This record gives sequence, C-alpha cells and structure tokens, in this order.
Amino acid sequence: MRKSLALVLSLIVVLLLNSLAFSADFKVNGVYTAWGLSQNKFFLGKNSGNDNYFVQMLRFKLQAVASDNLKAVTRFDIAQGWWGVDNVDRTKIPGSGSALFDNKDTNFLMHVDQAYIDFKCPRIPINFKVGRMWYGVGNKLLVDNNLDGIQADVNIRKMKLHLGWAKVSEGYDGLSDNSKLAKADRYGNTDARDANLFLGNLNFKGKRHDLNLFGLYYNDASVDDGTAYLMDGIDYFRPRFSPHVTQLTALGLSGTVKAGKLSVVGEFDYLTGKDDIKNTTYGAKEKYDINDGTLSGYNLYLKPTFKATPAFSLGGVFGMGSGDDDKTGGKGNVNKLRTSGFFYVTEIWEDSIMPDEEGITPQGLGAPNTRGYREFENTTLFQANAAYNIKKNLKAFVSYTYITATQPIHEWSTDASGNTTIGPNSASDIGTEVDFKVDYKIYNNLIFTVRGGMFTPGDAAGYLINGTNKYSENAKELKTTLTYKF
Repeated sequence: MRKSLALVLSLIVVLLLNSLAFSADFKVNGVYTAWGLSQNKFFLGKNSGNDNYFVQMLRFKLQAVASDNLKAVTRFDIAQGWWGVDNVDRTKIPGSGSALFDNKDTNFLMHVDQAYIDFKCPRIPINFKVGRMWYGVGNKLLVDNNLDGIQADVNIRKMKLHLGWAKVSEGYDGLSDNSKLAKADRYGNTDARDANLFLGNLNFKGKRHDLNLFGLYYNDASVDDGTAYLMDGIDYFRPRFSPHVTQLTALGLSGTVKAGKLSVVGEFDYLTGKDDIKNTTYGAKEKYDINDGTLSGYNLYLKPTFKATPAFSLGGVFGMGSGDDDKTGGKGNVNKLRTSGFFYVTEIWEDSIMPDEEGITPQGLGAPNTRGYREFENTTLFQANAAYNIKKNLKAFVSYTYITATQPIHEWSTDASGNTTIGPNSASDIGTEVDFKVDYKIYNNLIFTVRGGMFTPGDAAGYLINGTNKYSENAKELKTTLTYKF
C-alpha cells in the first residue's frame, strides 16, 4: 500500500510541476465511500448465508486543463478492498475466495479506469474524446462501461449528436487479426479478429422534455475458435443459461417529460442479434443458453414522480424486460450488451454493482455467485415509493416492489458428472421486496446513509438461483454508507 500511495503522490507532484511549464490548470475531485453490509439468506436458505463485511473505495478524477478547448482526463482508484482481507496478491493463494478479478489490482493498489484527451477542433463545431472513457446510452440498461475508443459530440441547432466507436476486444492476447492461429493465447483463443462497438445518440432538449433517440451496433468477429468475448471473455458468471452475443443491433428512446408537479423518466429498447456459437450443452455451472443462433429482446421502463409538496413526493416504477421461453432451443433472449450494474430499482433483487467492472463494491442477488437477473432481464415489476425531506439535511425513502418473470422460469438440476437437465416445472412469481433509505447530510459533501430491505422469494426466484423451490427464506440486507465527495 505504501508503494501505491507513493506512486499516486509522485504522480500528482509531477503533474503539478509540469503545469508550471505547460500552463495547464489541474483540477482534482473524487469520492471516498465506505460500505458496511449485513447480508443474510442470499441463497434463500440453501446455506447459512450470514455475511457481514466492510468495503471501501477512494477514487480520484484528475483533469489537466490547457484551455476551454483542450484537456486531459484520468480517473483512478486506490485503497479499494475489503477490510480485514490481507493486502497481498491473492491470486497466489490457491482456492482463495478473495481472488482478484482477472488479475485486476483491487487489493489496495492503484488501477486506472479512465484516461483520455478531450478537445474541440478549431473552426469545426465538433468535440472529440480519444482514449479510455465511459460509454453508455439511455438509463444504463444497454451499455454502461469504460471502453477504449473515440467519441464525438456535434451541436446541430437545438439538437446534440453523439457518436462513438470502441474497440471492445482484440480477440486474442496479442496484436494479430488473423482468423486462425496455431498457438492459443492464455485464455484459449485462436481466432484473433476483433469485437467493435458503434453507437449514436441524438438529444432533443426543451423546457419540459429531454429526449434521446439512440442506437448501437456490436460485432464480434472472433468466434471461429468456439468462444466469444461476451460472455467467455468477461470472466464472471451472468445469470444461468445466457447466450453468447456475437452480433447485436439495438434501438431505443429514453428521456424525461415534465408537466407541473409530475415528471416521468422512461425508456424503450428493442434488440436483435446473433449467437454464432452452436452450444450443444449448457456448460459448467449452467453457463450457456442453447438456441437457434438468433437473439431478440426488449426493455420498457417508466418512472413517474409526483411532487405533492416541496418536501414530499410519491412515485412508482414499471419495468418490463423480455425473457427466454425455451432454454433448450428457439431464439435466445438479449436485454443488453454489457453493464456495470449501476441502474437502480431495488436494494436486493436486481441491485448488482459488479466487482469485475468497477472493483470491489457491494452486490445484490444479481452478483456472479447468486446469479439473479440484473436490470430487467426476464423481469416484470411494479413499484410504489415515497420520499420525504424530514429536515434540510435529512431525507427518507421507502418502496414496495412486486416482481414477476416475463417468461416462466424452469427448474433445473445437475448430476454428479456436471450435466444439467431442465425440469418440467416452472413458475413466474419471483417475489416481493420492501426497501428503505435514510440520508443524513453531516456536511454538504459528507453524507451518512442507512439503507436496506427484505426480499420475499417466490418459486421462480428459487428456480433461478438454486434450480429448486425447496428453499424460500427471506433475503435481508442492511447497508450503511459513508460518502465524502470532493
């Protein structure tokens, strides 16, 4: 840790000294967050499920601003990890449950999430970003990731056009772009062709509306070796029976509309694509979906809020995402390309800020171990909520959510040889959840939060997580958060 802190301090000192020579203004901001968690029965009673732990993260965003037209931006995390877990390279400890994700240095070392240059072209109304940066559209249902590439913004009268390209994967641990190599890389890949993402967003903003019309196209050409970057290359488990995504086209409309005291946030997405890898088995731990090579799906999201008084508001959420009605064939279901899990509806069921994407951070039932759904995959939910500003520095929020499966979820079982069988029984009742959140503002930039909830599972939740409805104990979570933004 001393070496990491010394490296960060040295970097800041060097940059500040360089600013004297290059006349760049340096701006530093960031966030420190400490989470205290108590999570119980996340496997619905199949095991003891009693997890109490603390997690922390310190994040810096550093900008070197030469002028209004030119700046360099980086974002890096340090001192990120679980309290009480030895600060060592845990990949060297066989069988460790605290192993680093894909060798990412999240054990109190430093890792860089973003690094790019942001500039405006002289005499051309285009703003470019080049490097590793955030990519996303809509409400983070389809794409929410840091990727390498180029993005551009163009102002067209009252509209704003955003275009982006990202190199998602090189297809091989090397520079080759050949379709077949004699020697596999360390991940077993021999097809060295690439995966690329193209996206666009057209923004229309007025006094009572802020609308976005967007689309994306993704293509992974490196599938001749029987693997695809999504999901073989991301090194964590998604929900069981997930398809490969080798090609994806998505169109969507999102935005906010206001009318008096009522505001509505919404989004609709339609997706179509291909799974070019012909799986004949579900693979280890029910990883893959068996389908006919075609993918399709949709998402619908509505979040109305009525501000009854300046201090009190009533709201709701309606979310619906497509699902797969046949895990043994037919079309595969797709609701997104890749997300980090920062879309929020409930505390336990779908809340899943992923350790693979942003370092070690708290997770709900959408985490890689429990493998519940994330966002609206095969989910239809209705939520009623209320928020009340008790005092200037004290806010409270409560919600009740009813959750069902868009397509029935089937039971499954695995024999001693690892072969998975889909059973005849199915269910759609995922369950209900009651949540709360209380924010206390200690100072303007320092907030202490107590939040949590209780998820009451139905048979469908048991089938998804455990393959059986034998276990149905309530999952509970209590979370305390201390957040300092600077």
